[in-house]
Amino acid sequence: MHQHLVGKPLEGFAEFAMAVAAQGAVLLKNSPQALPLDESDTVAIFGRTQINYYRSGTGSGGAVNVMSSCNLLDAMRARCGTRVNEGLAQHYAQWVSAHPFDNGGGGWAQEPWFQQEMPLSDEVVRKARLTSNKAVVVIGRTAGEDKDNADVPGGYRLTQQELDMLGAVCLHFNHVIVVLNVSSIIDMSWANAPQLRPHIGAILYAWHGGPNGSKAVASLLCGDITPSGKLTDTIACSLDDYPSTPCWGDSAQNIYQEDIYVGYRYFETFRPQRVLYPFGFGLSYTSFAIHSLSMKRDTDNPLCFQITARVDNVGAKYAGSEVVQIYLEAPQGQLGKPSRVLVAFAKSRVLQPGEHETLTMTVSLEQLASWDDSGATENPNCWVLEAGLYRFWGGNSVRHLQPITVEGEAGYTQPMLRILSCHEEALAPTVPFSRLRPGKRLQSGVWLEEWEEVPRRKTSLRDRIVARLPAALEVVGDKGIKLEDVAQGSAAMNDFIAQLSIEELACLVRGEGMCSHKVTPGVASAFGGTGDSLLEKGIPLAATADGPSGIRMDNGAYATLMPSGTLLASTWDPVLVERLYVMEGKELQQNQIDLLLGPGMNIHRHPLNGRNFEYFSEDPLVTGTMAVAMVNGIRSGGGIATLKHFACNNQEHARAQADSVVSARALREIYLKGFEYAVKQGGALAIMTAYNPINGHWSASNYCLNTTILRDDWGFRGIVMTDWWAKMNDAINGGMATVNNTAAMIRAQNDLYMVVNNNGAEINSGDDNTVAALADGTLTLGELQRCAHNILSFMLHTQVVKRGDKPQVNVPTIAADRTLFIAEAIKIAAESRLRFSDTLAIYIEDDGVFDLLVSVNSAAMPLAQTATNLLFNGKFVATVQTRGTLGQRVTQKLCRVRLEPGYYRVETEVINPGLNIDWLELRNVGASVSR
Repeated sequence: MHQHLVGKPLEGFAEFAMAVAAQGAVLLKNSPQALPLDESDTVAIFGRTQINYYRSGTGSGGAVNVMSSCNLLDAMRARCGTRVNEGLAQHYAQWVSAHPFDNGGGGWAQEPWFQQEMPLSDEVVRKARLTSNKAVVVIGRTAGEDKDNADVPGGYRLTQQELDMLGAVCLHFNHVIVVLNVSSIIDMSWANAPQLRPHIGAILYAWHGGPNGSKAVASLLCGDITPSGKLTDTIACSLDDYPSTPCWGDSAQNIYQEDIYVGYRYFETFRPQRVLYPFGFGLSYTSFAIHSLSMKRDTDNPLCFQITARVDNVGAKYAGSEVVQIYLEAPQGQLGKPSRVLVAFAKSRVLQPGEHETLTMTVSLEQLASWDDSGATENPNCWVLEAGLYRFWGGNSVRHLQPITVEGEAGYTQPMLRILSCHEEALAPTVPFSRLRPGKRLQSGVWLEEWEEVPRRKTSLRDRIVARLPAALEVVGDKGIKLEDVAQGSAAMNDFIAQLSIEELACLVRGEGMCSHKVTPGVASAFGGTGDSLLEKGIPLAATADGPSGIRMDNGAYATLMPSGTLLASTWDPVLVERLYVMEGKELQQNQIDLLLGPGMNIHRHPLNGRNFEYFSEDPLVTGTMAVAMVNGIRSGGGIATLKHFACNNQEHARAQADSVVSARALREIYLKGFEYAVKQGGALAIMTAYNPINGHWSASNYCLNTTILRDDWGFRGIVMTDWWAKMNDAINGGMATVNNTAAMIRAQNDLYMVVNNNGAEINSGDDNTVAALADGTLTLGELQRCAHNILSFMLHTQVVKRGDKPQVNVPTIAADRTLFIAEAIKIAAESRLRFSDTLAIYIEDDGVFDLLVSVNSAAMPLAQTATNLLFNGKFVATVQTRGTLGQRVTQKLCRVRLEPGYYRVETEVINPGLNIDWLELRNVGASVSR
C-alpha cells in the first residue's frame, strides 16, 4: 500500500532516471585520444548550453515540475574539480547573466528552439588553450508540442554563431568533443567540414536526459560509464534525402508517398550512399565481437525461430554493453519489400574485458509477413508470406552485419504463398496517389525506384456500421446497484448500465479538465463520476496526467522528470526501461493518479516533427518494444499507461486539420504496428487518439481505426479517449469536423471526450450533440451504452476503484488570517461578482461554503494551454486553466470551498502564461457544518 504523498517525488526515482539517461547517449565518433577524459586532462567547456542545459522539451511531453536540476558545467565541476577551466566558465557565466535564457515569454509553444550563442574571440579561445588540453563544445536544441522544427539555422541546422564557435575552438584545440544536448536528430553535415573534421575527436548525442541528465553526461565523458546507446533513426546527408520531405508539413493534406519505405527501410533499399550515420549505430569505449550467430525453428512453437548470438568484450580496458540487431531480407515477390527490416534485438549485460554472453532472441513468422492491400497475391487484406528465400543478418547496426544461417541453410525458404491471417478492408484511402516500390535491382544491390497506384477503399462504411449496431439495453431506472457490486461480482455490468438514464450516459462520456479540483490538483482530467447522480451510483472519479516523461501537475506540485522517449529508445534496453516505469507507476499511486498519458509512440516519419522527442524511432519494432516495456512497468507499479497519439500524428503544424493520406499497407506495417505490439504483447488498456484525420476521417471518430482494427482485429478491451479538445467528423460520410460531434466519436467507439470545462460534464458545457443525435436517430442508445460499458469495465482496473475510495465531493477549508485587516476589502454578499485586479481583497462576515466561478480568456490559439493558480492569503485554492479562446470569454465553475470569517487577499500565481481573469464570483451555497 503506497502512501499518498501528493507532490513529493518518489524516493530514488530521480537517481535511477539519471542512470538510465547515461545508457541512452549515443557516441557517434571517437578517437582514442578524445574520450574518455583521464585524470591528466584539463577541460575547457564552450557553449552557453553548458549553463542553460536542456532537461526536456516543452508542452505536454516535458512540463514536469522538478525540485532541482543540474547543468553540465556544475556536473563537470563536481566530477572533474579543478580540471575544468574555471576562467572560461566564469566568462560564460557573466555573459549568460547579461543575456538570460529566452523562453519566448513563457507562452504556449513560444520558446525558441535555440538560444543565442556567446561570440568567441580568438583571444578567449587561445587563452583557454593555454591551460586546457581538451575542449568540450555543447550545442543545444529544444522541441515541443504545437511547433515543428524547421530547416533553418537554429532549427535543424547549426547557426552561424555555433559554426563560428566550432571553427574557433578547432583552430586552437586538436581534441574537441562535441556534446549534442538536443531533442532529436539534427543536421550533421558540419561534422565532415574539412576545417572541423580533423579536430573533432568525439561526438556524443546526449539528448534530453531529465534534470540530472547532465550528471549522466559527465559520467560518460569521464569514463565512469561506457556509452552503449544506438541510434533509433537514420541520420542522412541532407534533409532533402528523406523520402517524406516533399510531402510533409502541408496544412491540408500530406500524401505518404514513400509508403513502407521509412527511414532505414528507404535508405538501405534505394540510397545507401546518402547516409552519414546508419540506423542502430553507436560506438563504445571498448570493442566487441559478435559471432556464433545461428537460427533454428523453435521446437516448442513452430511458428517462431530462435536466434542465438555470442557477444565478446574484446577490449583491454573498459567494460561495456553491446546490442545485437537482427534484420530480415525478404524476397521481393509481387508486393515488393525493403532490403532490411529489423525483426529482433537484445542488449548484453555489462561485460568486463574478456567476458562474453550468449543472447537468445525470438522471431515469429508473423514478423516476416507483408500486408497485401492490393490483391497482388490474390489475397487482399491478408498477412502473407510470399514464396522465396528469407535471409537474416545480424550485427550491431543496419550497416555492420553478417549473414545468419537457418539450420545450415542460407535462410528460411517458403516454398509457396502462405496466408497467415485474413481481415476486413479498413482505413484504405479514398484519394488517388502513387507510392514508392522497388523496381530493377542493380549490380550494387541497390534497387531503382518505381511507382504504383495505391489501392483505394471499396468497402461501404455505412453498410458495415449499420450491420453491426449493438442492441440497446432497456433503461430501467435506479435499482440500487452500485459499481462496487459489479466489482465484487454480485451484479452484472449490463444490469448496472441499464440503470443509467440518457443524460447520465451522455455525462459519462465527458471528461473534465484541465486541473479539476475533484481529483489530484493540477492534473489533466477527471472522468467517470463527473455528475452527482453518477457519484451516487458509486462511479468514482479517475485522474489522468501528462506524460509521457513524468507527472505534470499545473498547480506547481513536484514530480520526477524522466529522460525523453527518444533517449529511452536509444538504450535499446526494454528491461531497463520497464524498471524505470515501474517507479513511474509507483509515483502515480503516490499522487492518486490512475493514468499516465503516455507513452507517446508515433513513428519518426520526418526529422522535423516537433514531438519526435516524445516518440521513439523510425522503426515500429523499436517503438512497440519500448511501449510494451512502459505499459508493463507502469502496471507493475500500480498505474495504467495510455498509448498515444493513435495514429499518424507525424507533424505539429496544422495537427488538428492536416489529413494523413496513407495506404493500408503502410498503416498496418509501419504506423499502427507499434500500437499493435503494445496491445497484443503489453496488454495495454488505454489509448488516446490523435488530433489529425487519417484518410478523411478524424482519428477521434474513425470507425475503421477504433473499432475494425483496434477492437475487432487486435482484441483491445480497454478505453479510448480523445486528445484534449479534439475534433470529430461523421463516422460514415466524413466531411467537416467540430469539437461538438461526440455522436460520431461514440459511433466509432472512441469512448471518452477529453475535455469539457471543470464541472461542465453534467450540464453539457461543451454543447455536444450526443443527446440530440439520440433524439434524431443518428446515434443509437446501444452505441452509447457500448461506450459506457467500455468506460466502466475499464474503471474496474483503476487504482481509485481498488483503493475503495467512496465517491464524494471534497470541500476544502481556507482559513482566514486573523491578524489581517484590509480597509479596501469588498464585503461578500450571497452572490458577489467582482472585477478581477491585482489588488482584489474580500471580507467574509460569516463562516460559509461558497462556489467559486471565474470568467477567463486567452488570446492564444485553441490548442494552446494556459494556467494560473488562484490563491487566498497565499494559500492555494484552485488552478484556473483554459485552452486558447482567441480572446473570447469563457465562464468556469472552479470549485466549492469553505471560507472562515475574515479578510482575504486574492492573488494569482502564473503557471502557463496567457490566461486573463475577467471576474471572480462567489456564491454562498449555505452555512458551513460546524466542526
